[in-house]
Amino acid sequence: MESNLEIGFFSLLLSTGLLLIAIFVDYKEKLNLGNDIFIAGVRAVIQLFAIGYLLKYIIQVDNFFLTLAMVLFIVFNAGFNAHKRSGGLSNSLFISLVAIGAGTTLTLGVMIVSGVIDWVPSQIVPITGMIASNAMVAIGLTYQSLNNKFNDQRQQVLEKLALGATEKQASMSIIRESVKTGMSPSIDRTKTVGLVSLPGMMSGLIFAGVNPTAAIRYQVVVMFMLIGVTSIASFIASYLGYKKYYNDRNQLIL
Repeated sequence: MESNLEIGFFSLLLSTGLLLIAIFVDYKEKLNLGNDIFIAGVRAVIQLFAIGYLLKYIIQVDNFFLTLAMVLFIVFNAGFNAHKRSGGLSNSLFISLVAIGAGTTLTLGVMIVSGVIDWVPSQIVPITGMIASNAMVAIGLTYQSLNNKFNDQRQQVLEKLALGATEKQASMSIIRESVKTGMSPSIDRTKTVGLVSLPGMMSGLIFAGVNPTAAIRYQVVVMFMLIGVTSIASFIASYLGYKKYYNDRNQLIL
């Protein structure tokens, strides 16, 4: 049986009613999120249609360098958005780009070498988007954890330094907690997949008429891929980021 995936303009227009419900809740409860919800909705529509037309062109051309440029564009945007969540951490843009770039390169490399995907834009670009967006969220959480822990545990860190500990030794418990915080969402998602949620990729493949068992195999690969990339990104961001809380004389700064 062939599935009908065509969504008309009228159906799309009616779906905005769901956005209006959120705006109504905001108005009723005085949450002051109405403008953000509206702007987010408008931006999502514009950005998705823009990227949709761009992807259509990239897929038709199927050029190696054009696909690579799109991958780099996604990684840079993810790194820039992660940097904005750093709370003013020094050199956070560089750290974010290194963490997301390394995670994306390693994960894509494993998937290509193992034959899970090929270097074609219809596969590479969506997978890169999933990898980079999850790494971006993980790094944002990592930065938040670093900031909070260094503030909350300032006295403990100072005491360790006073007793002769190095920067790394004084910060190790904070680094570990930050890596765990960055990885937690992907681990929690993996624990509850199939019980609480049916992930987007699997649902999309099933909608498109792919055999559910084949869709499940793809989703398993994706879930493992996301745990891998968030662990790499959180690890790199934590170990590069903690040094920015110290000055050249090994003194803690905030």
